[in-house]
Amino acid sequence: MASIYERALGEEFGRLHPRIRERFGFGSEDGVASIGAGVMHRIWASKWTALPLLIGTSRHIMFPESGTEIPFTIENYAYRDGYGRETVTWNRHFTFRSKVRHFDATMIYSSRRRRIVDYLGNKQHLAVDLELEAAPNGGIRIRSSDQRFYEGWLQFPFPAGLTGTAEVCEWFDDAEDAYKISVNVSNPVFGPVFGYQGTFRAQLVPCGRTDIPDHAKPLREELRE
Repeated sequence: MASIYERALGEEFGRLHPRIRERFGFGSEDGVASIGAGVMHRIWASKWTALPLLIGTSRHIMFPESGTEIPFTIENYAYRDGYGRETVTWNRHFTFRSKVRHFDATMIYSSRRRRIVDYLGNKQHLAVDLELEAAPNGGIRIRSSDQRFYEGWLQFPFPAGLTGTAEVCEWFDDAEDAYKISVNVSNPVFGPVFGYQGTFRAQLVPCGRTDIPDHAKPLREELRE
């Protein structure tokens, strides 16, 4: 069965570097997970958005700290969620001197929206549409678009002026035998908000359905896409 990223990219999936296809090509029936570790050479955050970023830490959505050469780990597990949807986790841990910050998400492929929907945080309150394409260097380029908030009966789309647009590129550097990642989030009013750039190594490891740790999955699941 095609992974959610192969479904979103279609024929473009074949243009990805083989190691990128490996990381983005597995699903819940393959019995593997991608586990990686490395260093974020630079993490930055705008002082103007420090408060909302700090509030986001309680939901594992970004953080206000900055730094260089920050140890980093990433865990990608594939499973079927409680609604039967093919899901991939993105559990990112950044180890600063005084604390560990989390930036977690779960992604699904929405047949209705015909694209990846990224649920940010550990409670899936924020759903973000993603646009994917193959980059010229064989990497995968991701750009966020429409964003929606869900909490109980409450639901509404975020106005563009209150959201951040994320530009992400992950690629494989053959010379360093490592993955590279660049993330930049900007707001039409405040400008650059948050970002990081770094290097990591990752490998596929055996992982059965019962091997996925509880911390990797969200505390609640949202049916609305």
